[in-house]
Amino acid sequence: VSPDEEGICSGKYFTEAGLVGLLEQAAASFSMAGMYEAVNEVYKVLIPIHEANRDAKKLSTIHGKLQEAFSKIVHQVMDGKRMFGTYFRVGFYGTKFGDLDEQEFVYKEPAITKLAEISHRLEGFYGERFGEDVLEVIKDSNPVDKCKLDPNKAYIQITYVEPYFDTYEMKDRITYFDKNYNLRRFMYCTPFTLDGRAHGELHEQFKRKTILTTSHAFPYIKTRINVVHKEEIILTPIEVAIEDMQKKTQELAFATHQDPADPKMLQMVLQGSVGTTVNQGPLEVAQVFLSEIPNDPKLFRHHNKLRLCFKDFTKR
Repeated sequence: VSPDEEGICSGKYFTEAGLVGLLEQAAASFSMAGMYEAVNEVYKVLIPIHEANRDAKKLSTIHGKLQEAFSKIVHQVMDGKRMFGTYFRVGFYGTKFGDLDEQEFVYKEPAITKLAEISHRLEGFYGERFGEDVLEVIKDSNPVDKCKLDPNKAYIQITYVEPYFDTYEMKDRITYFDKNYNLRRFMYCTPFTLDGRAHGELHEQFKRKTILTTSHAFPYIKTRINVVHKEEIILTPIEVAIEDMQKKTQELAFATHQDPADPKMLQMVLQGSVGTTVNQGPLEVAQVFLSEIPNDPKLFRHHNKLRLCFKDFTKR
């Protein structure tokens, strides 16, 4: 709504009935999108209006719709059917893109979109625009070096990203909806070793975490939002090991507390955790990092943390 427009305030939407109509539409749309928590927020605005008008009929309809929304949340949580979106970072490189050159975006795709699907779609779209021989998709997620690119080509780099939260945010983001709503930060990890290979032995395996911040929060009117800030965290091999151990412990905890119990799941997690076939398993981690106390005092904290991870792990 633009306030300068002539007669905008006398339009049909600028009345109480108009507002009520728009809010009802919004609630219906949120309901179709499966965002039942937002339905509740919209009705919080509508209920006082109908209460002031003593409109029992409207109130009865709203409370019926609210009951539907909340029972859907309960059922979907139990069935594990809630899916909101999959996110990808897309970087554009090459003068052919004009303003888009060196720009990065986060794309929101329908739930369970595979990397191959979005890759195929963007390849088709930009391939038609520039010619298929001009467009190239960069297959890895390493930082792109502009000097090594062919100036006559257009390059796209697509990486799967996950929503990223700080530890303090997790206190408020408890439900599945909280973790998939109002998202501005995304993360992807790239494994690397100092000599240029992606994967190496445990003691030489580093990891780069890239955290992207978008200019607006998802879900948004547009399904792609540009990245305004980017930060990188480099994890040393022992920190990579700590993360792996924490992840394994979480998986074990999840598998042992599942209700109803799922023996297959537990079997898989256990095999992955203690099976000697996996040479990068916990046993190997312990032998590499914990067999002797590190010489570098900076590593004491990590050393202790890893020992605590193992303590937790063996408890599980």
